[in-house]
Amino acid sequence: MSEVDNARKARLRLWLGLLRTTRFVENALREEMRLAYGHTLPRFDVLSVLEHSGTGLQMSELSQQLMVSNGNVTVIVERLVQDGLVERVPVAGDKRATLVRLTPVGRQAFAEMAAAHESWVDGLLETIPPADAELIATRLKDIRRKGGGR
Repeated sequence: MSEVDNARKARLRLWLGLLRTTRFVENALREEMRLAYGHTLPRFDVLSVLEHSGTGLQMSELSQQLMVSNGNVTVIVERLVQDGLVERVPVAGDKRATLVRLTPVGRQAFAEMAAAHESWVDGLLETIPPADAELIATRLKDIRRKGGGR
């Protein structure tokens, strides 16, 4: 087998390993979030995006950042509103638009969940030394940049 073929096979094995590991970590985090907080990862993701936005987002912006349809986000946001974690606020000057933002209770709940999430990820990836983790994260970012992503 040629050096080019060996490189291709190695990269294919890497991709399959990344995919399997991503699924494993995601499933573990999904279960931890469900057991500890009764939340799903998509709900956590919505809270995270809203926390990082600072002042909230319109539904279309939220959908865009999460890379999911407005319909999917609407269902999640409705449940978070019912739970008192987010609120809808009318956008001044646009009667059709609403801003979705965290409530004070939502901010506190997200902070607790985010700390737990970070701890779970750390535990799942603890066999990777910090310097290696930084290098891998850089290489993954390089791949996304090459493909036009973030």
